[in-house]
Amino acid sequence: MLSGGAVLPLRAVLVGLAAQAVVLAVLRAGAWGWFTGVAFAAVTCGTLAVGLARTGTRSLGAANLVTLVRAALVGGVTALVVEARSPAWVVAVAALALAMDFADGQVARRTGTATPLGARFDMEIDAFLLLVLSVYVALSQGWWDVAIGAWRYLYIGAGVLVGWLRLPLPPSLARKTVAAVQGVALVVAASGLLPSGLAVASTATALAALTLSFLRDIGWQYRHR
Repeated sequence: MLSGGAVLPLRAVLVGLAAQAVVLAVLRAGAWGWFTGVAFAAVTCGTLAVGLARTGTRSLGAANLVTLVRAALVGGVTALVVEARSPAWVVAVAALALAMDFADGQVARRTGTATPLGARFDMEIDAFLLLVLSVYVALSQGWWDVAIGAWRYLYIGAGVLVGWLRLPLPPSLARKTVAAVQGVALVVAASGLLPSGLAVASTATALAALTLSFLRDIGWQYRHR
């Protein structure tokens, strides 16, 4: 029999897996799409469950529910990319996931359910979406695009080796804006609506802004080490 503390993490896993199954069914994913999407959902929901258990969270909260739905959409984008489906599908689902990024923040603030765990969960979902989209765009523009999605993971990896890179950063509207621009630039590039030269210029500009943002944060951490 499950203890009270185990019920919520299990519920989060079940809700996340169910949402992922619905998204994959709607997208009519193939075998590889199902495998990829379910694997992504299992890792994502499992990690969230561990976080809920460790923090002793008693309620999943409306904001985390929205983020779980966003996570399912990101799993759908991943499945579409793996199956090399048409850009229209990739762009539509990715754009919806990005639009909902604004929604879960609003829900968290209006319902008073904002938590550090929820914010981290939301951030990691955003980061993985950028990684998947950067790989997708790199297939047509060049593998340098992957740097957009890889920057955060390289930064986290460096933080494992260099202690001061784990110093908490002060809130920054500029950082949030630059992060939001990455998703928009990648979706626009993936859509094929822009001439190839302009699309490359837009993603290159986004990457430059992201690089400067990370270097600024690293500089701040170095000075306060």
